[in-house]
Amino acid sequence: MRLASLATCLLLPLLLLAGSDTTSPTRPLTIRLVDARTGAPVAGLVRVRDAQGQTVALPDLFNRGVGLLQQQPMMSAWSVLPAARQVTLPQKRLTIEAIAGLETELARAQVDLSEGGPRTITLKLNRFYSAAERGLKSANTHLHLMKISRADCDRYLREIPRADGLDMVFLSYLERAVEDQRYTSNRYTAADLKKLTAESGVVFGNGEEHRHNFTGFGQGYGHVMLLNIKKLILPVSIGPGIMKAGHDGLPLRRGIETARRDGATIVWCHNEWGLEALPNWFSGRVDAQNIFDGGIRSSYRDSFYRYLNAGLKVPFSTGTDWFMYDFSRVYVPVADKLTPANWLEQLATGHSYITNGPFLEFTVSGQPIGGTVDLKSPGDIRIRGRAIGRSDFKRVELIHNGGTIATAATEAAGGHFEARIDTTVRVSQPGWFALRTPPPSVSGDAKRSRKTPLNLVGRELFAHTSPVYIQLGGRTIFDVKVAAEILATMKSHAEDVTRNGKFLDNTARARVLDVHREAITAFEARLKAEETRSR
Repeated sequence: MRLASLATCLLLPLLLLAGSDTTSPTRPLTIRLVDARTGAPVAGLVRVRDAQGQTVALPDLFNRGVGLLQQQPMMSAWSVLPAARQVTLPQKRLTIEAIAGLETELARAQVDLSEGGPRTITLKLNRFYSAAERGLKSANTHLHLMKISRADCDRYLREIPRADGLDMVFLSYLERAVEDQRYTSNRYTAADLKKLTAESGVVFGNGEEHRHNFTGFGQGYGHVMLLNIKKLILPVSIGPGIMKAGHDGLPLRRGIETARRDGATIVWCHNEWGLEALPNWFSGRVDAQNIFDGGIRSSYRDSFYRYLNAGLKVPFSTGTDWFMYDFSRVYVPVADKLTPANWLEQLATGHSYITNGPFLEFTVSGQPIGGTVDLKSPGDIRIRGRAIGRSDFKRVELIHNGGTIATAATEAAGGHFEARIDTTVRVSQPGWFALRTPPPSVSGDAKRSRKTPLNLVGRELFAHTSPVYIQLGGRTIFDVKVAAEILATMKSHAEDVTRNGKFLDNTARARVLDVHREAITAFEARLKAEETRSR
């Protein structure tokens, strides 16, 4: 899938930054990053600027913007420092800044290398939050790398996830006619991933992006991640739109069911993108929903809130698709040794939240994220939420059945920001609650074009919990109006299949349309029963 925000972001690695001074005399300086409390060495990112604010290139280090164009200059200003290392810098006054993952405040030091100056500089990173101490593990559920050498790909995977503070990365296979010859990440075997895990300290899992488009980059049946697979599900990509051969006569459901039989976890990609998303969600074949994995083309209301209000349980997830252009990740609790299997099991239960900056804590009547509050009759429930992040995210918002019912502004706390909500809400109907920071703007949507604050790599901040569900008198939420809209959408999507698909024969067409017809029939019955009950 080629989203607008990434369509021009896939080039060879950037090794030098425009505007850097390469004519001044230079001298070596060793930079060390340590935890301010423990003194332990820390892997992280560093950025060096001169007195005019120009970024100084660090060719001795791996650039954090490898694979991305200079349209993301804030990303490409950072370099990876996996351990204490000597770098070559111009002999002038410089400011050196550093961070480690999402958990530390920005550390800053000024040095004057024009008249000697230090040979080593140590930046102490103040850790304002520890996800590990709370039993949380993070993962990027959607990642591929292309157009870089295998050596650079190895280094990318060894150094960047660790510096970003990730615990797990799912590196996934995908195909597109001709272009996939340059998909470097496709070449990794299970043994390669095991080796990367040992070398980096980050756990690597496998996956496959199973997908279909009617045209090269237009919408089709959709894209879905099949994570922790035992073998590739073939065909990896379906139809002439992607593969320049074949036909559109295979639904994604066939691959999804094969992967499920093998014990894989199914994560739908790119928010509401894809005609087969609704039938597979409402038939119980999808475990989690990715959003913002490849850009921000739509928002929570386009999938999550509609699905939830129509009675689904929807775990939130995210990744970055092509390259790690952001700090995006999903956190889940993992008590035992981290493995792809036990992390994915927790994701599927809904004990998750997504973020590219702020951390979230959330309970409803003592129930954690993904839990259910079971009420026999209407009553009051206490809700507690907290957001904490390095960059100022402005406020935290309490969401009830898709609407904002409470907010709290951020307050500075040293070099980071916090916001808290502690409130009591009267509940008189089944539904759900969630906690979020202000949602990012949506490309091409004037009503949702208001920009949110940026993180330190230049991306709009976001964070959102999976819901806590409210069951009242044994009933869960089912909004008849939303359900009717979803039913109409499914019927429209079935018409799109008939209109746009290229099929060998009527049997092939029926194979795809049966996926939609089955879901439409079942959903019509559910909707009719709910309408009858509510009369």
